[in-house]
Amino acid sequence: MSQKSYLLTLFLGSLSLFLVITIVIFPEEAFDSALRGLKIWWDVVFPALLPFFITSEILLGFGVVHFLGVLLEPFMRPVFNVPGSGAFVMAMGLASGYPIGAKLTARLREQELISRSEGERLVSFTNTADPLFMFGAVAVGFFHNVSLGVTFAIAHYTSSFTVGLVMRFHERQGKKTQMNTHHQRLPLLVRAFHAMHRARLKDGRSFGQLIGDAVMSSVNTLLMVGGFIIIFSVIINVLNIVGITAFLASAISIIFIPFAIPAELAQSVISGFFEITLGARDASETAASIPMVHKIAVTSAIIAWSGMSVHAQVASILSSTDIRYKPYLFARVLHAVLAGFITYLIWEPVHKYLVSHDIDVFYQQVPSFGMIEMWDRFSFLGLRALLLLLFIGVCSILIYGAGRLARKIKNPR
Repeated sequence: MSQKSYLLTLFLGSLSLFLVITIVIFPEEAFDSALRGLKIWWDVVFPALLPFFITSEILLGFGVVHFLGVLLEPFMRPVFNVPGSGAFVMAMGLASGYPIGAKLTARLREQELISRSEGERLVSFTNTADPLFMFGAVAVGFFHNVSLGVTFAIAHYTSSFTVGLVMRFHERQGKKTQMNTHHQRLPLLVRAFHAMHRARLKDGRSFGQLIGDAVMSSVNTLLMVGGFIIIFSVIINVLNIVGITAFLASAISIIFIPFAIPAELAQSVISGFFEITLGARDASETAASIPMVHKIAVTSAIIAWSGMSVHAQVASILSSTDIRYKPYLFARVLHAVLAGFITYLIWEPVHKYLVSHDIDVFYQQVPSFGMIEMWDRFSFLGLRALLLLLFIGVCSILIYGAGRLARKIKNPR
């Protein structure tokens, strides 16, 4: 074994021992932070993700994802270099947020609907924050200005799609998932239906069994997510108590100097490195004298990075497949840099537009968090996911039709 391997073992062992000792020394603080993490999971994460996890499993079992895979291939393949089924992951990921993009990518890989390199491309831009988090938790909850959610959303999703376009070149020589060659002469919609029918027969589970398996799988995944949220809540609190985050913030403030970013925002970057909500909250609570554009740009970067808590969830989910974590890590760094940069670019025009137009009423329709509002959240986000899939579907059919027309003109026979 190499010396590097021994050093890594020593580092991880020492880190684990340090965390255990600090938790023993500060048991009350550790308990309070664990309780806060549990509350976030129960009040926000569990009701937000459970309906999407269950419905996704059902759609996979009934072959609807296979239907979309054939139907949306003409759009997704040339744009993002992934199969058409990736559009389903993209729509669900953008609608419901972390970590459903990673979960669905892993499920597609397990069913061999995508290759390893395609999975690495897909998860890099589909595991995103959801609009309710940006509008509700960050814009309203932290900055007390719902219209700021527009800036967050534009920067986040524009940079996410840009990452997808960049990652399409990842392992260009990697294995490409081939569409089923059956019924190639039939219209696109008919072939998509045949693919769905074959997938349902291959799955073979009854409706009752499928529902039961979907609920069990979804709850198990959410329990894992909750565990990561709780443990990282404890870790962050412990690091704050012993002064490590303050030390790291001092180092980050030096890096900020060439970019004219206020040093006061360094603490929020460190908090956001570990946990997204803490970083966004700290950025919103910095001194009022700091220009708002810097606060929003840093917060956009934090949302795009998503925090080590989400990274740990993604790494755990992907570990059941051969999809590697390193490409996802690169994509998140790129996403964070692009989100911050785009925020600076769009701040002036978007801010001026929002000041001169009264659009707050529309965004106040965003449902709040909690178990009681589960159905409101699901219908609000589900509708937007369906609209996105419909838009991609129309584009895909138009691209497919244009391709067939071009081939007919070139070969009249």
